[in-house]
Amino acid sequence: MEQRLQKLIASAGLCSRRTAEEWIRAGRVSVNGATAALGQSADPASDEILVDGAPLLPAEQRCYLMLNKPRGYVCTLSDERGRPAVAELVRDCGARVVPVGRLDLDSDGLLLLTNDGAWMQRILHPSFEIEKTYRLSVAGDVQNAGERLAALRAIDGEPIRPARVTTLRTGRETAELEITIHEGKNRQIRRMCKACGLYVKRLQRIAEHTLSLGALPLGKWRFLTSEEVASFEKQRK
Repeated sequence: MEQRLQKLIASAGLCSRRTAEEWIRAGRVSVNGATAALGQSADPASDEILVDGAPLLPAEQRCYLMLNKPRGYVCTLSDERGRPAVAELVRDCGARVVPVGRLDLDSDGLLLLTNDGAWMQRILHPSFEIEKTYRLSVAGDVQNAGERLAALRAIDGEPIRPARVTTLRTGRETAELEITIHEGKNRQIRRMCKACGLYVKRLQRIAEHTLSLGALPLGKWRFLTSEEVASFEKQRK
């Protein structure tokens, strides 16, 4: 049965009807390969409806996960070099999900996965600027390491936004830190540490936006609650 596009998008839980109208005006919605117009109707049973290039899925078909990724796993569905992929850890979730962003091979911790492409693209959009918090164990020149990391404004000639850094423990040659960033440049934390004469022994993501890794065991996953999913839409700038 045909319905107005803004109603279909809102019913799918992506946003309010008013926001859906804004997306349609901005050209972010298409029907059967053509950019949609405000006031247009479509039938989800027979028409291909895309939001930001991703299929519009009914709420009951969408899947949102948090995984505690172990080190040694790549954030892909498969790997041409035969390395373990995170898809192997969530194969029992009942859906084909993909990682939201990256967490490098040698890092562990919180990783989101979903089959909702529109939700994922909103999170990854630069205007979203979600905060991500990491716990680090570092070695090397650890004296005043937190202050030096917080003072960085560029790495390898590339400007970065200031990070929030908390020093948890400092020894003679090692330290434990927490760093919060919201840019997510490629291997940003490791590059920041290298610039400050630090060697990263362990890098773990412990929080993203309002979500915390908590007591989720390493290598295990859980579904996000509807409130957790909706919290990301509220952060949209």
